[in-house]
Parts: sequence; structure tokens; C-alpha cells
Amino acid sequence: MKAQSITSCLLAALAIFSLALSQLSAQRVPAHNPMAELRLQIVPDQPGKHRSASAVMWLDPLAGTPAVLFPSGRHYVLLQKNRTFVPHLQVVPVGGTVQFPNADPFFHNVFSLFDGKRFDLGLYEAGSSKSVTFSREGVSYIFCNIHPEMSAVIISIPADLYGMADVGGSIVVSNIPPGDYRMQVWVEGVPQSFLGHLIRTIHLAPGRTDLGILKVPIPDSNAIHTNKFGHTYEYEQEQSTPY
Repeated sequence: MKAQSITSCLLAALAIFSLALSQLSAQRVPAHNPMAELRLQIVPDQPGKHRSASAVMWLDPLAGTPAVLFPSGRHYVLLQKNRTFVPHLQVVPVGGTVQFPNADPFFHNVFSLFDGKRFDLGLYEAGSSKSVTFSREGVSYIFCNIHPEMSAVIISIPADLYGMADVGGSIVVSNIPPGDYRMQVWVEGVPQSFLGHLIRTIHLAPGRTDLGILKVPIPDSNAIHTNKFGHTYEYEQEQSTPY
């Protein structure tokens, strides 16, 4: 029954999303700025549901479209403090290195064993730091093997062309060179089977392009994840974690 529900949501969302893409020319707003701007609104697919979720939309330039590189010298940090990763969501360039300092007065064991960058930093004490280089494009779900309530997401992308959703679910990508792109959308808690069908090739002209509203099956609660050995944590979790 759940699979049928997800399939129905997927078909409905794809129909709306495809319609929005087919009407790009009608929704473009010309501008004096020669660059392009892309907008999208993420909303829950169920009426009355007000739970928001972290979301990112990004663009990969295709052949013939100029690349937009991340600024050189930028430092990326995922702080561990008060049994929390700060920030919870971070976008970094492919090849970028992220520092993982431990600002808590106890040990942490940061790991990621999912589709993005796979790593296990092992135990390290208060005041120390370790680093990870994210060598390929993808979404990495970060956890602590000691504290199940800790979770974060790092998305590594090749071009500095992305936008994060605000509290209302609005995403804006600005200063885009006109051209052809591969567009991807990630929404926390939404199955990859759904997100994979949202990948599109689009052409952007100067001015603002509004993709309209995308309805997604945002879950009612966060899922529970296992430790790095694939087992449940040894003590009862006080709250659910996103994965």
C-alpha cells in the first residue's frame, strides 16, 4: 500500500514538474542582467501538512556552457558541538575538503557509509579535528557512531550553481550563465527513487525562470538509522534521526 502511494505521488509530481518545464518560455521574466535565475517552490504533497524539509537544487553545466567554479580558498567545516552537527546541511565543491572539529568534551566517531563519500573517522577526542575530501559528486549522509541523534548532510557538486530552500520551501539559484544544464533536486527524507525521476536537462536564457510548485512526499517523521556496523544503537534513542 505504501509503495502504491509513493508511486502515485511520483506520477503526480512528475506530471506537474514536466508541465512546468514545458512552459518555461511563458514563465521567463526578461531582465537587464544578462545572467539567468531559476526558482522552484517545494511543498508537501498532502494537504494540511506543514512540515518543511531541507532541500537543495543545483545545476551541472553541459558541453558548451561555461563552468562556474567555487571561490578558491574557501574553508568548509562541520562542527560537532552539543551532540549536534553544525550546520546540518552543507554544499561543497567536488574535491573540497571538510574539517570535522570536535568541540564537545567527549569522544565522537563520525562516519558515512552511504551513496556519497564513504568514510569512518574513528574515535577522536575533545579539541581534536579530522578532515575528509569529497572527491566526487553526490549526497553524503553523516552520522556519529556513538550518538544516534547526530546527523548531517553534505552535498558535493561540480559547479557553484545551487540554492537551498528557505523555511517556506522556496529555492532560488542566481547568477547563472545562460546555457544548457542538468538540473537535480534533493529533499531530505524523500526516497532517491522519487528524486531520481526529477533530474532534467534544461536550457536557461537571460532573466528569471520560475518552475512553479513541486509537490513531494515529505515524511511525517524522521527515519531511524543504524550505526556503522548496521546494528541498532545500544541504548534507546531519545528521538528519531533523519536516516
